[in-house]
Amino acid sequence: MKKKISVVSSAFNEEENVESLYLRVKAQCDKLADKYDYEQIVVDNASTDGTLAKLKEIAAKDKHLKIIANTRNFGHIRSPYYGILQCYGDAVIYMASDLQDPPEMIPDFIKQWESGFKIVLGRKNKSKESPIFFLVRRTYYFLLNLLNDSGAQLVENCTGFGLYDQEVVAEMRKIDDPYPYLRGLICDLGYQKTCINFTQPKRARGLTKNNFYTLYDNAMIGFTNHSKVPLRLAVFAGFLLSAFSFAMAVLYIILKLLFWNKFPMGTAPILISIFFFSSVQLFFIGVVGEYLGAVLTQVLKRPLVIEKERINFKDE
Repeated sequence: MKKKISVVSSAFNEEENVESLYLRVKAQCDKLADKYDYEQIVVDNASTDGTLAKLKEIAAKDKHLKIIANTRNFGHIRSPYYGILQCYGDAVIYMASDLQDPPEMIPDFIKQWESGFKIVLGRKNKSKESPIFFLVRRTYYFLLNLLNDSGAQLVENCTGFGLYDQEVVAEMRKIDDPYPYLRGLICDLGYQKTCINFTQPKRARGLTKNNFYTLYDNAMIGFTNHSKVPLRLAVFAGFLLSAFSFAMAVLYIILKLLFWNKFPMGTAPILISIFFFSSVQLFFIGVVGEYLGAVLTQVLKRPLVIEKERINFKDE
């Protein structure tokens, strides 16, 4: 009996890309047809363009393509993770629907999986996107690993694109996390993994769905899930700034007593000090707020997504 490969993607307003995604995935899986059966699952995040219609048109002709349509857009964190959990192939391959994760790497992933690795990740060591944007990403991963105290070494420049053995996916299903940080979670599980480097291509068609907020959201999830260092920095900064303030106050009193008329009381130092300490307080209140927000998300226990319909899942 052939082993089964599940290829899953999440899509929102990717009408211009989903047909190419389907064809390129199919081309790679057809090369492996002598050894593997496959399914391709696309989770549509309530697209407002013709994405879902295009997917349904393809799915009517090819039962290998399966569709999960969500009731609304559940975002770039929850929807991909949910899609992975719905896959029951012997191996699950996740890739973005914008074609910046090359489907041509599927055979390479499977080859590494066959050699014994439970997780095979695509690592974009080079990118054709903006050099500044790529530098910001690398800096983020560097800082995250620098501050990481979870015990799990996170893989730099990996966004979740890769292959996961069904044993790994089964463990992920046991984790009740309503807002998971996939790229950190897979490292936290501790399974043997390897990486395949690739050059990330530019987005050929359509507009990116990433913006400052989504990138910031992803970054903060990484920090709150894998590091308590920012909270401890707040405590240490409080001690150090308190000691510094006390020392400056004592020094000022001494100088004032010794040079009463030559050391006038000015408003500028006071105002600068007030603004400085206020900004430090606001910064660390924000840090604490991020951790409280992460805790609130866990406590609310909202579902990852709500499905509106499934297509081509009838035989399962």
